[in-house]
Amino acid sequence: MRKILASISCVFMLVSCVGTTNLSAQESMSSQKPNGYWQQHVDYIMEIDMDVKSNTYKGIQKLVYTNNSPDTLNRVFYHLYFNAFQPGSEMDVRARSIADPDPRIGDRIVQLKPDEIGFINVSSLKQNGVELRRETVGTVLEVELAKPIMPGEKVTFDMVFDAQIPVQIRRSGRHNKEGVAFTMSQWFPKLAEYDFEGWHAYEYIQREFHGVWGDYDVKISIDKDYIIGATGYLQNPNEIGYGYETASVKRPPGSRLTWHFKAPKVHDFAWAADPDYEHDTIQVPNGPILHFLYKKGLSAVYKKHWKRLQPIAVEHFQYFNQNLGPYPYKQYSIIQGGDRGMEYPMCTIVNAERTFGGLVGTVVHEIAHNWFQSVIANNEAKHEWMDEGFTDYISDLALDEINGENFDTSIEDAYKSYFELVGSGAEQPQTTHSDRYRFNFSYSAYSKGAVFLAQLGYIIGEEHLKQTLKTYYKEWAFKHPTPNDFIRVAEKTSGLELDWYLIDWTQTTNTIDYTVYKVDGRSISLGRIGLMPMPIDVRVTYSDDSVEDFYIPLRMMRGEKPSSATLLTDWAWSYPLYTFEANKDVKSVEIDPKQLMADIDRTNNKM
Repeated sequence: MRKILASISCVFMLVSCVGTTNLSAQESMSSQKPNGYWQQHVDYIMEIDMDVKSNTYKGIQKLVYTNNSPDTLNRVFYHLYFNAFQPGSEMDVRARSIADPDPRIGDRIVQLKPDEIGFINVSSLKQNGVELRRETVGTVLEVELAKPIMPGEKVTFDMVFDAQIPVQIRRSGRHNKEGVAFTMSQWFPKLAEYDFEGWHAYEYIQREFHGVWGDYDVKISIDKDYIIGATGYLQNPNEIGYGYETASVKRPPGSRLTWHFKAPKVHDFAWAADPDYEHDTIQVPNGPILHFLYKKGLSAVYKKHWKRLQPIAVEHFQYFNQNLGPYPYKQYSIIQGGDRGMEYPMCTIVNAERTFGGLVGTVVHEIAHNWFQSVIANNEAKHEWMDEGFTDYISDLALDEINGENFDTSIEDAYKSYFELVGSGAEQPQTTHSDRYRFNFSYSAYSKGAVFLAQLGYIIGEEHLKQTLKTYYKEWAFKHPTPNDFIRVAEKTSGLELDWYLIDWTQTTNTIDYTVYKVDGRSISLGRIGLMPMPIDVRVTYSDDSVEDFYIPLRMMRGEKPSSATLLTDWAWSYPLYTFEANKDVKSVEIDPKQLMADIDRTNNKM
C-alpha cells in the first residue's frame, strides 16, 4: 500500500491544497420533478369466486385505465405471476442454475404435479367491448389493442380468467408449513407499469415489482368458515358477521360469504384466508387501527409472541410517522401466512413460528416498507436497493430507539456485509436489474443500500439526512421516484452537489480506501488509494494527549457539511495525496474515527 503511494508521491508531494468557492446545488440538474411528473392510473373492480376444495378460483375483472403519458399506446401487458410456479418457468430454471439458489425454491418447482402448479388463464379480454388478440408468454400476457390509447384517454378492459393456487413455495400459495390455507399475493392479472422509460413487463423470476397506482374494489366469495385479512377496508362487516372494528361475532347461516374490500391509492392488492384465524386489533394514537390475524392453533410460545408484538408495532408506527411522515391509510394488517415476510400496501404477510426477536425484526422491517415502497413506490426491479436498503436503515434506527437494540451494531453488520461483498469479487453495480445478478442480490440491496444512507449522513450531516428523508416522503408519496430524484432532494436540503456519490456508489463498483500516509512532526499526509472520492473526517491526537478534529471537504461537493471540526481546504479527487499542518506535534492520526465511511481497508486509517 505504501509502495503504491510512493510511486506517485513524487509527482504530487509539492501540490498544495487549493480552496474553492462554495456553491449551492444547481437547480437545473435533470430530474423527474413532481410538478412536471406524470404517471399512469388504473382502477380495478374484481369479483373472485374461490373453490377451496380444488384450490382454484374464477375471476371477473374490470379495469379503467387512464393514459396520462404523452405517448400513444398500441399494446398493453399484464403480469400473470402464478405462471411462475410451473416446471420449466424462468423462476424454476433460474432457481436451479444460480450459484446460490434460494433454499425456499431450489428444485421444488420442477417437482410440482399438475394439481400443485400455479396458473392464470385468461379466457376473455375486451377493450371497450371489443375482444382483443393476446398471447400468454411465461408470466406475461401480451395484448394487441383494437384501437390505440391516445394521450389523456381512458379505456375500459373487461377480463374473465380462472386460476389455480400453487403449493406454497415463495410468498404465495396454499397450505404453507404453518398450516395457513391461502396466501394470495401476486395472484391476479395485473396491468404492467408504463412510465417515462416505457413498459416494465418483467417476467416473474426473482422477486421485485413495479405497479400502477389506482383504486381497488375487490369482492371475494369463499366458504363461510374462512376469515380473510387483506389490503384495503372491509365494506360489509355486518353482512358477513365479522367486524374489523370489533371482535369476531357469530357467522350468519349459508355455505358461502362475500368479503368486500376497497383500497384507495395503492399499487397492489394482497390477502390471506384461513378458517382458524384469530383476530386482534389495536389503535395507533393519531394513526391507523392495526389488525393481527394469526392461527388459533399456534403453540403457546408463538401466540405469546404475537400478543407481545402488538404494542411494539404501535410504537414503531409512531416512530415512522414522526421521522418520515404520516402513514396515509386508516388501517394496517399483519397477517400470518407466506414465508418469512413480504410487504404489500396496507398489510404484510409473515410467518409466525420464529423467535420473538425474529418476529419483531421482520414485522418492523415490513411496517417500514409502507413508507419505502407502499407509499414511495420506486421501481424495485431496477432499484431494489432504494426500498430494501432504505427500509433496513430506518427500521434499524427505530429498533434501536424503541427496543434498546444497538443501532451501531446493526449498521456495523450492514458495513460488514458490504465488505464481504467487495471481498468476494462478485460485486455488481446496483444498477443491475434484480433478476440479473450473478448471485442473489441481498448484500447489494439490503446491506449496501443501508450503507448508502448511513454514509450519506456522514457526507451531508445527520440533521440534513433526517430532513432529506422527510422531504423525500412528502414530495414523492404516491409516485415512482428514481435514484436521481432522491439525490436531488438531498442536494436541495444540504446545499451540496452529490451526483458524484450517486454515480460511484450505485453505478460502479468503485471502492473507498484512504490511508494515513505519513506523519512528520506537525505535518500530516493522507492518501487516496480507492477510486471513489469522499470528504474526510480526521482526528489528531497531539503529543500532550489533547485531541483536535479536522474536516476536509471534497472539492466536487462545492461546499461542506455542518461540523464543529477545524475546517481545512478541500481535496480534489484526482490528487492522490493531501498534506496539512496540525497545530502541535502529532502523536497519532485517525481517518473517520466514527467509521461511517465504507473504507474497505481500515487497517491503514490510523498511524
